[in-house]
Amino acid sequence: MKNFDFYNPVKILFGEGKIKEITNEIPSDATVMVTYGGGSIKRNGVFSQVMAALDGFRVIEFGGIEPNPKYETLMKAVEMARSEKVSFILAVGGGSVIDGTKFISAAIPFKGDDPWHILTMGDKVEVTQAVPFGTVLTLPATGSEMNMFAVVSRNSTTEKLSFGHPLVFPKFSVLDPVVTYSLPVNQIANGVVDAFVHVIEQYLTYPANANVQDRWAEGLLQTLIDIGPQALANPMNFDVRANLMWSCTMALNGIIATGVPTDWATHTIGHELTAFFGLDHAVTLSIVLPTLMRETREEKKQKLLQFAKRVWGIDVGTEDRKIDEAIEKTEAFFQSMGIKTRLSNYGITEDQLTPIFNRFDERGWKLGEMKTITSERIKKILLAAL
Repeated sequence: MKNFDFYNPVKILFGEGKIKEITNEIPSDATVMVTYGGGSIKRNGVFSQVMAALDGFRVIEFGGIEPNPKYETLMKAVEMARSEKVSFILAVGGGSVIDGTKFISAAIPFKGDDPWHILTMGDKVEVTQAVPFGTVLTLPATGSEMNMFAVVSRNSTTEKLSFGHPLVFPKFSVLDPVVTYSLPVNQIANGVVDAFVHVIEQYLTYPANANVQDRWAEGLLQTLIDIGPQALANPMNFDVRANLMWSCTMALNGIIATGVPTDWATHTIGHELTAFFGLDHAVTLSIVLPTLMRETREEKKQKLLQFAKRVWGIDVGTEDRKIDEAIEKTEAFFQSMGIKTRLSNYGITEDQLTPIFNRFDERGWKLGEMKTITSERIKKILLAAL
């Protein structure tokens, strides 16, 4: 196991009726900006619960944050927050709203010329302060409610980039499984796949003698495989939705990444598919992961065999056959959630992939836990996904 430092200051308020407790988590003199997406929270009763909890606070609303939040939209929120002297933000929504709010939080006090630099500076991100914020999670998927990472898209440059900083950990997050009952089937399916691949990115690398992290990751994967279909079939089953919500949070709150190598190539490639074609994030992951697993089967061989045995219960056959079957079962699981796993299913052709190939050539990035996934291998992965 590698050396590690672990820090996660997020307070979780979990369970039915917990939204009302946000009153006690926000400074009483705060000017609160409530950020949200397309407005479903006003139809399903979540907004009214939030506003009841915020009674007595000065509240500013900012809605319209898109799936795959756009820099152009978020900058409008930044300008509003600056003019209204917002001192606390409450993100009410799924991962996109929370990711967007993290950027808003960091961009409001940003001192540089262009807050987009927060996204382009990578590990040298220029964040020295951030407006505090909390979240009310309405869509379990990304784990953004309990981590310090965010992904933002920019229309003008056709880019989707990420950043992370300890200053954008939420102060608290409310996880009430009841608010997920009204979610569309495709959003639940996307959430299951998103969380599954989050775990894979931190698990399917090479052995690091991290027994606790491996078993925890395997347990999360098995839980998602078990409850994914149940969550689709029984939308108002509290226990199923509670386990789904907590699995998605635990998949990316940092715990299973401690002391182990991590990959994130599937996400990096998938971000480009979203940037160029507007595909749902989870859809891009379901397209990329199976072909990436096939392309990297030699360097991931030991963990693929462990994955086959411990997660899918595959004990019979040659090593190659076990790996093949594990990949086949993974892709079949995504398909069983109603997600198509080929680029051609979405009308994408080989010619349309050229700008993505060119972008990875220009960047010269080497992806994966061992930095062996070059632009040439990325091309092979995407062509195999057609």
